[in-house]
Order: sequence, then C-alpha cells, then structure tokens
Amino acid sequence: MSMKKKLGLGIATAALGISLVGGGTFAYFSDTAETNGTFAAGTLDLNANPTTVIDVENIKPGDWMNRSFTLGNGGSLEIAEVLLETSYDVTDAAGDNGDADFGEHIRVNFLWNEDKAFLGPWSPDNVVYYTTLAELQSMSPDAVANEIFVPFLEERGGLQPGDSDELHVQFEFVDNGEDQNIFQGDSLELKWDFTGYQGEGEEK
Repeated sequence: MSMKKKLGLGIATAALGISLVGGGTFAYFSDTAETNGTFAAGTLDLNANPTTVIDVENIKPGDWMNRSFTLGNGGSLEIAEVLLETSYDVTDAAGDNGDADFGEHIRVNFLWNEDKAFLGPWSPDNVVYYTTLAELQSMSPDAVANEIFVPFLEERGGLQPGDSDELHVQFEFVDNGEDQNIFQGDSLELKWDFTGYQGEGEEK
C-alpha cells in the first residue's frame, strides 16, 4: 500500500473515531418531571338590605326616625373596610330657599352596630356619632370600623366572607329654635353608596 493510501486511511480512521467519541457524549440516561399551577382570584360581594334605608313623608322640625339595615359579604374574600359616600338632591317647593340647604337641617345620628357590640343590649337611642347630611357629603367614613356606627367593637372590624353587620341609624329634622318655614313642602332625595375594599396582601 502506498504511503498516500496509508495516510488517507489513517485520516479516515481518526475521523471515524472522533465521530464515535463525539456521538457518545449524548448517550446518557434522562427523565422529565412536569409541574403546573393554578391561580384563582377571590371575590368581593358587598350587599345591602334593604336598599331603601328611609322613605318618610310629612316630617317637621323635631321629628326623628330610627332605621336599621344590614351590610353583608357574599364573596370569598374579607372586606376590610366599607366606605360610605353621601349625596342628595333637594327639591325646593317654594323656589325661594336661596342659600339655605335642607341637608344642613337633617342630622344623622349613627347608632350602635348590633353585630359588633359585645356588652349589649343597648337601646337604639344610643348615639355614637352625629353629623348633618351636608357635612357627611365631604366625609367617607368606614361603616364597619371603630369610628362610626358602634361604641364598642370586636377587636377586628371589616366583614368576613358570609358575615353581615346590622347597622342602626337615626335621622333627625333638627329644630333649631328659629323660623324654618322656608323648608315647608321641600323634599330631599338621599343616596348612600357603600363601597367595600379588600385588605392588604398576604402570603398564601
């Protein structure tokens, strides 16, 4: 065999050996494990019953009206706070009220929260906090917290899933001892919006 043929055969043999060695680096045991996950968001479902808190006629200065309603949590998440927003429209029967606001003469007396009181029973006449409808328009109190509706509370406010709070409120047409004839025949349409908010995030 000529030197040229021997050299060519040697190169071919070496190339084959390298190929076998290289191919052998991929010949190993292997296994596969698969994982997956699910994220399901909870729900907030705030409800009020009844939805008409008050509907009264023929009131006069000095009259008061006690009313009760329930805020409930029909969702799967805790409602940490329930903020109350107040708005109203006044219909001026005589059309000459000027700057006088009927809402400044309707006082809201917030009473105890039956479901968060633990030393009761009290009479619903126990006033925890009071303000006028006019002043309440610029406020956003938490209806299920410690400041409004309740003199004594559970350690924790808010609404747990499936829970409800029975709230008591008194509306009073305040007799200020002065001439209030300007409000004769007037009417006020009140709107209370309760908005529930979740609490802070936590480790799951």
